[in-house]
Amino acid sequence: MACWTTLSWLAGAQPATEWRPASGPLLTRWAADVNPANPHPEYPRPSLVRESWTNLNGLWDFTIVPENTSVPTQYTGRILVPFPVESALSGVMRRLDETETLWYRRAFTVPAGWKGRRVRLNFGAVDWRARVFINGRFIGQHRGGYDSFSFDITDRLTWSGREEVIVGVDDPTEADQPRGKQSREPEGIFYTPSSGIWQTVWLEPVSKQSIDDLVLVSDVDAGSVRVKAVVPHATAKSLVEVIAFSGGQEIARATAAPNREFDLVIPTPRLWSPDDPHLYDVRVTLRDADRELDSVSSYFGMRKVGLRKDAGGVIRIELNDRFVFQAGALDQGFWPDGLYAAPTDAALRYDIEVLRQCGFNLARKHVKVEPARWYYWCDKLGLLVWQDMPSGKNNSAEGQAQFEIELQRMIETRRHHPSIVLWVLFNEGWGQYDTERLAAWVKAFDPSRLVSNASGWTDKRAGDVFDVHSYPGPDAPPLEAGRASVVGEFGGIGLGRPGHTWSDTFWGYQQMPDQKALTETFTRLWDRAHLLKDFFGLTAAVYTQTTDVETECNGLMTYDRAVIKMDVEVMRDATTGKARRPPFEIIAPNMLYGRVLWKFTTSRPAAEWNQTDFNDAAWSEGLGGFGTKETPGTLVNTAWATSDIWLRREFRWDGGDPRKLRLLLHHDEDVEVYFNGVLAAKLSGFVTSYQEIEILPEALAVLQSGSNVLAVHCHQSRGGQYIDVGIVRVDENSSTR
Repeated sequence: MACWTTLSWLAGAQPATEWRPASGPLLTRWAADVNPANPHPEYPRPSLVRESWTNLNGLWDFTIVPENTSVPTQYTGRILVPFPVESALSGVMRRLDETETLWYRRAFTVPAGWKGRRVRLNFGAVDWRARVFINGRFIGQHRGGYDSFSFDITDRLTWSGREEVIVGVDDPTEADQPRGKQSREPEGIFYTPSSGIWQTVWLEPVSKQSIDDLVLVSDVDAGSVRVKAVVPHATAKSLVEVIAFSGGQEIARATAAPNREFDLVIPTPRLWSPDDPHLYDVRVTLRDADRELDSVSSYFGMRKVGLRKDAGGVIRIELNDRFVFQAGALDQGFWPDGLYAAPTDAALRYDIEVLRQCGFNLARKHVKVEPARWYYWCDKLGLLVWQDMPSGKNNSAEGQAQFEIELQRMIETRRHHPSIVLWVLFNEGWGQYDTERLAAWVKAFDPSRLVSNASGWTDKRAGDVFDVHSYPGPDAPPLEAGRASVVGEFGGIGLGRPGHTWSDTFWGYQQMPDQKALTETFTRLWDRAHLLKDFFGLTAAVYTQTTDVETECNGLMTYDRAVIKMDVEVMRDATTGKARRPPFEIIAPNMLYGRVLWKFTTSRPAAEWNQTDFNDAAWSEGLGGFGTKETPGTLVNTAWATSDIWLRREFRWDGGDPRKLRLLLHHDEDVEVYFNGVLAAKLSGFVTSYQEIEILPEALAVLQSGSNVLAVHCHQSRGGQYIDVGIVRVDENSSTR
């Protein structure tokens, strides 16, 4: 398998009339569906749809020259828009140097029926600085790799049947600009850059008065939607009519002035959620007196998200006034053949479908902003989204200003989507600055969603969540009075699949030898996540990650999406908590299956400490397990940091075959377990997870119907320490978990 360092970088090797993917390391099955005459033919902006439009995706002329060169007249090859120049699907697959400019050119025709209207040229996204020319005349530029932008090109058109657009792009990826995980030296968790046009380019006709933006914010408590139609050139006679539909039937209608908020009352609202992702359709018409000037279609979902204390006083994230544990996957949004750009809309949808099938109800979109259609599919299919702001260095005043411009644009262009429930400002301190100010600004700018000030390790006690990262984990951050406890990254369990890797070198945070080990570890990690939810106040957990990305092979799927690495039903049982239903009967619960009080002492007791008639009234009382929180695989409720601990508790035995009993314990280090004063098990060393242990026959023989005493001694010499013990009854098919 080739890797990037061994590829031949082409600059338009194919004839102008032909296109084929460049010879990259890996292709997806959707590469065969890419039509060079009409790639990504879908209307790209589902939140504001016009019926009349022209798609400019397809083959464009291109050339790459030193920066500051004037607009070229000669072009060296053909590139397929909207795929980044570094991608195989562009047909070019050439790295753009920071000292170079990538130039695009194509001819187009404006439909004759558009004459008399304003014509807009729209770009979904261009990474990073774009300068645009129409028929040889400069019309404007844009800086920023993730947000859409438009130009009114009407006055530059010839209306002669042939028009020309030229776009020059500079992308100094390593400069002080938001770039996410793009790197000029990709390795590990940083990947190949995506320069140039990477989302759809299209034309549309509008009136001088037109609906430039439509803000729809659901108010579940009021049973209405707050509506604002943004019309820059409105007059005193301008009116906006909004009609909402459910299942094709009109359910609400209102008329108001543009550029002002008003309420559209929704009778008996059907609330949007992952279990029922119901969307209302909307038709918005702009009129001036009796003339219809503009008409667009859109949609909205009725949902609310907020924080509230549960019955135990724990702050939870609630969706529609109900706690929904958010089981998520870290979603990078990279493709082996298209890099930042998915090969087709079906491919874009596929990732979301797989996550839903595997039981996930959340994706954390990681330091990347996707095309609007990705969020549309999340809205349609019921996948919650935590949206990261793409990270940058932010080490200069200019860089910080650009970061804040793009932060605002991200919220403005994606706030339409009900699936997005939380904005993530910074990731792991990457480019972090003025955290408290920016978190407060985001919350004020969009009060309908939650805010994470920093995901992982650099929390500034701002925003709505306390977010930690834990590999493999998961762990829960300490509970707070005003913020929810979440783990924004955990897992990272790796398994490379030969024939489906980016190169011969690949890695995971914790590499597994085979599918069986991967599945067992995945299930155990999600068991722990649900345990943390039940007993430690965890509100959400995000597993790393949806797919492999380049050499990072810890995805649920391979990078080419050809292989789902584990059984879908098994993953669904784990992520939804169904797998936590014990495969045995609980006789005496441990921390995995309940909150249990023990009597304990750290001072050496009398020799008869493990006998049924021993008086432990002077011992302390504490919740299991006991140990230090840094110890791997532990669930510490009571701190224990001395060399020895002695534990006692009663349990009931109601009869049956005692040979089916097992200890279910986690020990670090040496442990002795007694039933009614008789040794049941003696183990040395330590483990990193709960184990099923056979019980000595002598201990089984002294069990009594009714009350019995379980006594434990654990000795620790160095490193971490932990002890937690339970008793279960298994059947012949039970296996260690």
